[in-house]
Amino acid sequence: MRRHEVYRFGEFALDVNERRFLKSEEVIPLAPKAQDVLVALVRQAGFLVGKRELLDVVWPDASVEEGILAVHVAALRKALGDRALIQTVPRAGYRFTAAVTRISAPGEGLSMRWPIGVLPAHPAVFELIGRGRSCLLTASRSATPKAVAAFRDAIELDPTYAAAHAGLALACCAQAELRLTPVAAAYSEARAAALRALAMDDSSADAQVALATVLFLSDWNWTGAKRSLERALELDPGHTDGWLVYGRLMEALGDLEQGLAAKQKALERQPSSAAVHLQIAMSYWNQRRYDEVIEWANRSLALDPAHLLAREFVAGAYLKKGDLDRHMAESIAHAASHGVPAEALDELKRVYALGGRAGVVEYALRQAVGSAPAVQLALLHGESGNLDEAFRQLDAAIERRDPSLVHLAVAPQWDCLRDDSRFAERVRSMGLTPPGL
Repeated sequence: MRRHEVYRFGEFALDVNERRFLKSEEVIPLAPKAQDVLVALVRQAGFLVGKRELLDVVWPDASVEEGILAVHVAALRKALGDRALIQTVPRAGYRFTAAVTRISAPGEGLSMRWPIGVLPAHPAVFELIGRGRSCLLTASRSATPKAVAAFRDAIELDPTYAAAHAGLALACCAQAELRLTPVAAAYSEARAAALRALAMDDSSADAQVALATVLFLSDWNWTGAKRSLERALELDPGHTDGWLVYGRLMEALGDLEQGLAAKQKALERQPSSAAVHLQIAMSYWNQRRYDEVIEWANRSLALDPAHLLAREFVAGAYLKKGDLDRHMAESIAHAASHGVPAEALDELKRVYALGGRAGVVEYALRQAVGSAPAVQLALLHGESGNLDEAFRQLDAAIERRDPSLVHLAVAPQWDCLRDDSRFAERVRSMGLTPPGL
């Protein structure tokens, strides 16, 4: 029996297989190409779909002018009765703004008797999930707690809605990576939420991506994470988060080119996301292409000037390039963005003027005693040449399954330890392969 591809948004339903578009129980007639445009937009709801992409999808074997899109979009807006549902992005393309639920289930066409958990019991759930996803796409420290709150509110309104639980799982993972909450507690909640989502709807790409993220960042279950991501991308080939996590996983496993290619697929679907640009900067970081790191991290900052992780990558790239003055300037700007007091910044400048980079590392170690995570202490001790203490701290971070260690085998910040035979042992202990082997 074939599986139907059906989408629901508000009072509308779109059955791709049967080429039917309904409002409540009433079929709304659409011209064939207008229907194809609607399908293309709904499949990537919330994301910008470029004009060229639309033309290639709807008219794959013909050469037509961009103006034809405006004609069909106008017809769709009339059919939808709400111009705001299809947003025009000047000179770029269109974005479908409604919260969309996909249903992929066997059957004989569209039935308005929707299964439990596919549609939320309360209309506000759509808005809350959309708000949570928008906050997550910023990948910022300030927006991530708002995403968690939005998904929790959605679950309170409808505890049976799978997409809300999947969103909460991803938001908890983001909290753990940004160290906004204790890592173990965040991943425990994320795992429970992902499993609840899958129990409610095992054909949900969101739920598969959520579980894969937990398996990847928390469990270091590389095979399980890959399997869940491949399932998610089979269900939804346009899943931005799915491609991003898949790219990160491939890089952790040492396939840097495939990792970058996966993230570029996410960029095609979400070209205005600071988080996607930052992930591409991370790919170039792992490839040690530092000029490209600076370029892509600055693109992320252009989209979100307050993005702290982007500025960290800029500072790190200048350090690797040997431009210590630019590194220090970016580090000061990063610290200021974190709210570090002016007196502390002046002291840091004084330390750098007197002792250079080595003085700054020594100063950072003194400040970090009793407060910094083990992974940061491992890096500082490694740069200072105290390798025994660096490996002691690295072992502590591995024992706690610190999520920042997933790229231990490839990330350049660990080059200070890489030539020591103990480093390859730690990489293998995580189930990864040291480079060159």
